[in-house]
Amino acid sequence: MPLYDSQELKIYNSLSGEKEIFTPIHEGAVGMYVCGPTVYSHVHLGNCRTFMSFDMIFRYLKHLGYKVRYVRNITDAGHLENDAEEGEDKIAKKARLEQMEPMEVVQKYTVDFHNILDLFNLLPPSIEPTATGHIIEQIEIIKQIIDKGYAYEVNGSVYFDVQGFNKTHAYGKLSGRKLEDMISNTRVLTAQDEKKSPQDFALWKKAEPQHIMRWPSQWGDGFPGWHLECTAMSTKYLGTSFDIHGGGMDLKFPHHECEIAQAEATNGESPVHYWMHANMLTLNGKKMSKSTDNNILPGEIFTGENNILSKPFSPSVVRFFMMQAHYTSILDLSNDALLASEKGHQRLMEALQNLADIEPQQCPSHFNIDAWEKKCYQAMNDDFNTPILIAHLFEAVKEINHLKDGSRQINPSDKDKLSKLLQAFVFDILGLKKEVSSNTNSQTPALVEMLIKLRKEARDNKDFATSDSIRDQLLALGIQLKDGPEGTTFSLT
Repeated sequence: MPLYDSQELKIYNSLSGEKEIFTPIHEGAVGMYVCGPTVYSHVHLGNCRTFMSFDMIFRYLKHLGYKVRYVRNITDAGHLENDAEEGEDKIAKKARLEQMEPMEVVQKYTVDFHNILDLFNLLPPSIEPTATGHIIEQIEIIKQIIDKGYAYEVNGSVYFDVQGFNKTHAYGKLSGRKLEDMISNTRVLTAQDEKKSPQDFALWKKAEPQHIMRWPSQWGDGFPGWHLECTAMSTKYLGTSFDIHGGGMDLKFPHHECEIAQAEATNGESPVHYWMHANMLTLNGKKMSKSTDNNILPGEIFTGENNILSKPFSPSVVRFFMMQAHYTSILDLSNDALLASEKGHQRLMEALQNLADIEPQQCPSHFNIDAWEKKCYQAMNDDFNTPILIAHLFEAVKEINHLKDGSRQINPSDKDKLSKLLQAFVFDILGLKKEVSSNTNSQTPALVEMLIKLRKEARDNKDFATSDSIRDQLLALGIQLKDGPEGTTFSLT
């Protein structure tokens, strides 16, 4: 019998504003779509938190026995500056500034994105489609929306008619916004604006002569609207109605609102049963911002090369820090918070090792493992409440410390059960990793030196992907490489 049959999972649905019992459309199977990155720069730490949250959700659904199809896209075209309807494509702008082909930019930052998520121990999604790989599907959806009377073409661009759609549907139901209020708070259209209403959004934009990324269509050369990409990819791989759609809180409006409108206009039904939104990450109590220098990249945390933190922190410690807050809560990153998480992470890992070393006794156990297990599952079933789960894990840590000092005993079957449960919650569900400690064996330096040599050969051959992969994988194990004029050295983080 699958575990989900005995567990009642509740999910906070952003659409209803309530926790609801999770009932998948197809028994035993879950379809989940999460909005992925726009690959024009290094992945933002706040975005990493979102992807980490849905990785934890993915892991728990799999742990419960569901067959999960997890789709997370790559936006490699059509996302304009400041999420606006006008301006330059973010990837095309980066290509112009760095004098690169747009797809060079895409490749560079897609590789970076994957490397960072690998360090954070995220499982790969089941499918990772790209916007540029689904232009045909997007054009077909536009045709359907036009045929249904919810879109119009002007000078080679196609716009979604929000007011027309709102006559028969409820635009704004996810974000709680009313169209009348949006209209009254919007500036007057300028004479140059080709949209009927400021609320209308682009399904297809005409490519100006200088626009590099362009595709042919019946409306002329252009590129798809950002919102349309996710509708095309989610419905292609998960169907017109699927279980879970996730993303950052900042995407609720307009991106997810527009996705709902596009899907309902095309298929006549709401596309998603459970909308889930992860909250933002702040830094030292303030919004992360490059302009105010209140910003830090994941790689800068791992190497310690920043002016914000006192030392490097490993990917697993950062992940543990993220899991100590509920995914819907604002989380503030600071040096003190990471130091505290590092201590907690170390205590947890030491306890797991200590449990393995403890000799069980043929006697009744003091610790009620069944009651403890029930509390752990209750935490996760309450909208994936990882901070409560972690509190329960430290109840087990306290018990293990008693077992170590001999003040309590545990029998073989209970030790085996506790060990398996801790492995499941700590590694399979929270996604933490065991890391190299300062007690590395005598062979470690030689092995690292061998990898440094292989990395140098890769760099000499301009195989930078392999070079970076060796560096990043060592860093994930707690081994930091430092390149200098006299060669490469390493240290334990």
